[in-house]
Amino acid sequence: MSLLTILRYPDPRLHKVAKKVSLFDARLRQLVDDMAETMYDAPGVGLAASQVDVHERIIVIDTSETRSDLRVLINPELLWTSPEKIVYDEGCLSVPGIYDGVERPARVKARAFDVAGVAFEVEADGLLAVCIQHEMDHLMGKVFVEYLSPLKRNRIKAKMLKEERELNRDKRRTG
Repeated sequence: MSLLTILRYPDPRLHKVAKKVSLFDARLRQLVDDMAETMYDAPGVGLAASQVDVHERIIVIDTSETRSDLRVLINPELLWTSPEKIVYDEGCLSVPGIYDGVERPARVKARAFDVAGVAFEVEADGLLAVCIQHEMDHLMGKVFVEYLSPLKRNRIKAKMLKEERELNRDKRRTG
């Protein structure tokens, strides 16, 4: 297994729409393993393939306290969302250090495939429901900051670009 590089907002590659997975093979299993290792190392509770510049409909999630309940959703689709909404302070591995409230359906039902290509359904509420929706947004080329006001979004974008410039400057000095 190996750690993958997580794209940082506002990288334009985060806005690519992911394509369906059609081949359930060793390459897919390795990618899922690498994504899980990357998510746990970051540390995060979810990661979409789009965030590691692989534009395929693949999500890994683990919202458990013990980090022992890895869920893999390939080609996920929402079947149902509740009319009730919740506001959850979301963060994102592609927008490190930024958290803000996003309103989403409180409960969802989704259909997906596992790494062997077997279909399953999952019903979720709370953090898992939020995480599924957040990661599925990535597959559609959407980052959670797009739910925020233009003012907040522009401040976040400016902060991320400044951090990126500083990181690149530091790399050149030590490189």
